[in-house]
Amino acid sequence: MDSAGPAYAELHCRTNFSFLEGASHADELVSRAAGLGYSAIAVTDRNTLSGVVRAHSAAKEAGLKLIVGAEIVPEDAPAAVLLATDRASYGRLATLITVGRRRAPKGECRILFRDIAPLSDGLMCCVPLSTESQARFAGTYDPASTQTVSDTDLNRWKRIFGNRCFGLAELHLGANDHSLMQNWIEQSERLDIPLAIANDVHYHDSDRRPLHDVLTAVRNRSSVSQLGYELHSNGERHLKSRSALLRLCGGRTTLMQRTIDIADRCSFSLDELRYEYPEELVPDGRTPTQYLSDLTWQGANDRYPDHMPEKVRELILHELQLIEEMQYEAYFLTVYDLVRFARSQGILCQGRGSAANSAVCYCLGVTSVDPERIDVLFERFISRERDEAPDIDVDFEHERREEVLQYIYERYGRDRAG
Repeated sequence: MDSAGPAYAELHCRTNFSFLEGASHADELVSRAAGLGYSAIAVTDRNTLSGVVRAHSAAKEAGLKLIVGAEIVPEDAPAAVLLATDRASYGRLATLITVGRRRAPKGECRILFRDIAPLSDGLMCCVPLSTESQARFAGTYDPASTQTVSDTDLNRWKRIFGNRCFGLAELHLGANDHSLMQNWIEQSERLDIPLAIANDVHYHDSDRRPLHDVLTAVRNRSSVSQLGYELHSNGERHLKSRSALLRLCGGRTTLMQRTIDIADRCSFSLDELRYEYPEELVPDGRTPTQYLSDLTWQGANDRYPDHMPEKVRELILHELQLIEEMQYEAYFLTVYDLVRFARSQGILCQGRGSAANSAVCYCLGVTSVDPERIDVLFERFISRERDEAPDIDVDFEHERREEVLQYIYERYGRDRAG
């Protein structure tokens, strides 16, 4: 591990999910950042969250903090890196990207600046003050012009994000690095927008620069030799040592410390996400646990009208306890609702697979395997050790399956069905 230099968190980093732009996989970036002794790394692909899942797995294995974010590129404003601080802000960021994807043809994203303010709560905003990468990506780079964000545009972001707005100083050993840094420091003081350093990372190691050039050529439908200003001028957009970053920012340790301050405010982890099952199935005044228990015991009495075997009673108690512990009640209620609808309409249906090991599923009428007659193993279906959601397979008769689908759309909403 490289232990030289102040603590640092990279806040602007693309993976290969920034298609034809990022030249490294998420696990390569995370591994390299950990080796350099970074405190955290943000994965911020262009208008997408696609790279964060693989980065999350790699970061957990490496023991490195992952910051979840995206580089948002509105059509009518300079780009900004938005970072999720908590689960709610992650949801807003995902919604913002969805808005842009729905507006554009498949594979594209059209975000407008007006889309951002209603979804800005809880997000950290880091505006790259150099527009060079964006101009090269768009094919509009002009070496004679000043490729920096204007006061007017920077203030637009500040008006939305307030004290959650920062400027990112990104330098890559250019001839005018000193003057750029001085201008950004003055702009930061003039607009009262704190400044942090970042590296606009496109690949984990400088050895990937040739691959990045090839990706750029493919994106522009050109040969590498004909690209001209679409190519970056050097191979400096890689993860650097902390000592190298300190030299880049002229020994200004506050710019590196600010990356840590920003990272500390981003506590969201993908581990917080789990599927949220519909709760509208539960009658007023009842909890999902209570309602599932009521339906199960009612079904058990229907299945065993004369006498409920003690074996079945114990199985039901065990299963209900584990279902409550794993918080899967709403899932069972949803499957029960679909089966109940199908049978009410005379649509043939049958649960199968590992759900046949469940006495609760049998009592709900989802499956037809009597737990009294065979030795069922509920842990094949739900297990604490696996910590995976149960999978209840239900077959509906082919000719009337569309009726069930239409019921799902009407009952739960088309936007909640896939």
